[in-house]
Amino acid sequence: MSDDLKPGEDLKQAIRRKGSFWATLRAVAWSFFGVRKGSDYEKDVSQLNPVHVIAAGVIAAAVFVVGLILLVRWVVSSGAAMN
Repeated sequence: MSDDLKPGEDLKQAIRRKGSFWATLRAVAWSFFGVRKGSDYEKDVSQLNPVHVIAAGVIAAAVFVVGLILLVRWVVSSGAAMN
């Protein structure tokens, strides 16, 4: 990080990154599984837009929670939980 930047300039530069939202979704998905190569992580840090990362994280968390709710409802309705 350069010392000649004004406060907040590094964030402004990061937001201007042109990383694709699809690449961000892939990076977030791999992060949910906890498997990521160090070289891929370094590439992501330098290319991904932080706003995209936040949006993808919220979307992935919502999909995960909805998936868990649907799984629990399916198990309870099938009667498998009662046996």
